[in-house]
Amino acid sequence: MDLALTDLVERVRGAAATQTPLRIRGAGSKDFYGGSLRGDLLDVSGLAGISSYEPTELVVTARAGTPLAELEAALAERGQCLAFEPPRFGGGGTVGGMVAAGLSGPPRASAGAVRDYLLGATLLNGRAEVLSFGGQVMKNVAGYDVSRLLAGSMGTLGVILEVSLKVLPMAPATATLRFELPQAEALQHLHTLAARPLPLNASAWWDGTLVLRLRGAHAAVQAAMQELGGELIDPVFASQFWNGLRDHSDEFFQKARGAVDAGAALWRLSLPQTAPPLPVSGELLVEWGGAQRWLCTTAPAAGVREAAARLGGHATLFYAANKAAGAFAPLSAPLDRIHRELKKAFDPAGIFNRGRLYADL
Repeated sequence: MDLALTDLVERVRGAAATQTPLRIRGAGSKDFYGGSLRGDLLDVSGLAGISSYEPTELVVTARAGTPLAELEAALAERGQCLAFEPPRFGGGGTVGGMVAAGLSGPPRASAGAVRDYLLGATLLNGRAEVLSFGGQVMKNVAGYDVSRLLAGSMGTLGVILEVSLKVLPMAPATATLRFELPQAEALQHLHTLAARPLPLNASAWWDGTLVLRLRGAHAAVQAAMQELGGELIDPVFASQFWNGLRDHSDEFFQKARGAVDAGAALWRLSLPQTAPPLPVSGELLVEWGGAQRWLCTTAPAAGVREAAARLGGHATLFYAANKAAGAFAPLSAPLDRIHRELKKAFDPAGIFNRGRLYADL
C-alpha cells in the first residue's frame, strides 16, 4: 500500500473503533448535492492518478481523487472520451465523486449512465478492508455487480479508491439543430424521433426552444440534418451550450441559482420519456428526450413529489437553501430495507457520509 492509501485505512479503522462519523471529500464540487454533510473530513484528493490506460481495449483505470479534467485530457489525446459526459461543476470534479454522485450529462438517454461504463472498482469499507469488484472487461462481471452499485451511493457504502471505466472513441461528426416549439409539441416531437434510426445524441428544451445534438458517422449526421431540418447552430456556440448544460453553468442554471437565493428550489425530476408536461408552475428545462426535467419553483415539496409520482417518476431536491423535505424521494418499504441491509453489510458502524442520502442512513 502507498502512503495515501495507508493513511485512509488507518483513519477508517480508528473511526470504526470509536464510531466517529466521516464525510468523504475529493474536490468538494458536489458538496451541495444530497443531504447534510456530517462528521470529520476524510480527504481523498491525494489518492490521484491514472493507474492504467489501454486505448486499444477502450479501458482506463483511475484513482478516486483524479480530477476529471486530467482524465478527460488523457483520453482526448487518443481520440476517446467518457461518453456519458459527467458534470464537472466548475472543473473541480474527481473520478470518485463522479461515481459516488452517479450524475450523467446531456447524452444520458442515448449513451447510457455512469453505472453502464463501470467495469470494476476498489472500495475501502467500514471495517477498513480494501475490497475489489469486477474487472477491466464486461465479461468479468458475474453475480451481484457491486461496482455498479456504487454509482449514486453518495459515499455511504465506503470510500471509492479506484475505478475501471469503459471509454469510447469520439464521434467523427457532430451537429446541433434548433427548433422553436412549445413544450407539449417538443415532447411529442422527441417521442416521434426516439422511434426512428437517427444519430440523436442529446436534446434540451427551454423557453420555447428545442435543441438537438446529432453525433455519429459523417454520412449519418448529414442525412439526419437533411431529414430533420431546423436551424443549424454554429459549432463553437453549440459546444459552449452543451458544455454549459453539462456543467450546470448555462443561463437556465444561473437563473435557477439566483431564484434559489430568493427562496425557490431547483428540482431534478426523473420521469418516463412519454410523460406529459408537469402540472406545477415554475421555470422548466427538459433533457434526455423528456426523461429528465429540471423545475425551478416555489411550490411546496410535497406537491412537486406528488406530481412527479402521478406521472410515474420521482423528484430530487437538487439546489435549495432548505432541504428539510429531504434531498431524495422517500423509499418504499422494500427498497428502504435493501438500503439498510447494504449499509449494514458495507459499513456496520455507520461511519460513512451519514445523512447524505437519507437522514438516518
